[in-house]
Amino acid sequence: MTAPAVLRTAPPADLCADLLDCLQVNLAWLARAEYGVSPLVLGARLEFAPRDAGPGRLPTVEPATGTHLERSAGALGLSLTESRTLPPGTAALPAGPGTLYVVADAYHLPWVPYHGHAHMDHSFLLDRDAAGRPVVRDGYHNDTPYGPARPGSWTLTEEELAQALPDGARFHRTSRAGAPQEATAVVAATAAAVESYVRAYREHPHREEALARLTLETWLLARARRLHAAHRAAAGDVAPAVAQHLTAWGKLAEHTFLAHRRVQRGRPEPAGPLEGLAALLHADSQVFTAPYPAREGGAPAAGDVAAAGTGLPDPDAVRRAVAEEAAAVLRVPAAELLAGRPLTGIPGFGSFRMVDIVERVEERLGIEFDADDLVPEHLHDLDGLCRITARAHRETP
Repeated sequence: MTAPAVLRTAPPADLCADLLDCLQVNLAWLARAEYGVSPLVLGARLEFAPRDAGPGRLPTVEPATGTHLERSAGALGLSLTESRTLPPGTAALPAGPGTLYVVADAYHLPWVPYHGHAHMDHSFLLDRDAAGRPVVRDGYHNDTPYGPARPGSWTLTEEELAQALPDGARFHRTSRAGAPQEATAVVAATAAAVESYVRAYREHPHREEALARLTLETWLLARARRLHAAHRAAAGDVAPAVAQHLTAWGKLAEHTFLAHRRVQRGRPEPAGPLEGLAALLHADSQVFTAPYPAREGGAPAAGDVAAAGTGLPDPDAVRRAVAEEAAAVLRVPAAELLAGRPLTGIPGFGSFRMVDIVERVEERLGIEFDADDLVPEHLHDLDGLCRITARAHRETP
């Protein structure tokens, strides 16, 4: 089944979809549209509360679906009512007026990039148009390994809806239950909780499995902190250190993804993600409760690297080669990169594209980057890429 055509029906401009996860975003869209509630109330409370995911499984900050929905609805001042499960193999919608909030398996939903790739709970809103046809609205905004997810609306046939729900789905209606959660609250992570969480990932014997899960964990943690910061900023609470802290969380998520991809390809595991994770978790409460001046000089460099060109037969040729591989991934002319266009200003640049560039440069030049050089500080601009390329050339047998 191919993705239905997108209708030009956009979500509210203040939905803040890029700050919300795939279950929150459509509850927020519904609350904004029907009750005028700001989506930012979902960021009012910040806490570090990992749960035990079961025997033999790593701890996770991702709450169980039911718990997450109840908490999110409560924060928005909503109540989930008339919750029902749709049996597999049918698309008969519950009778009654109003928008339905639906949770189903993203693997079968043709409008999201996870379709045919990954099983996970995913939400969408479901209505019928004037002709009685099912209309899906999904506000999810994210860049995934399978492509970008962007908000939109889709009109389906009854057959397409049934095909999208072969394993059934959970339907909810909503009602206004009370005032949204407006008060800001930060629950500081205890040293014991941080150590236990980090130790579980450090000592897990299957490194690829641990880093795959940690990639998702750091993404969830970083996004939650961006949402909390946005909630505080909307109330006029802006601390000088917050922007730097959020940048550090974003870099940690990128570094962890890079580490996972390296181990996945049989390469050495880069150092740093777990130590950085512990440090940022401990810093959360200080950053978000006690404003202090930003540290001078910015984030420390991950390590000194030699100047580009040293030890290479033709530094200019290598720079052109690196620019050409980056340009091929980002679909821009190499001349623009050579002229100084920053990688971070190119649409689509992010951790997934960084990994693609690294792998293409390694293959083209026959080198292997040092695992500890693969940090965002070295991968966000052409000069940084050339510096670590020079180092890799010297150290690759």
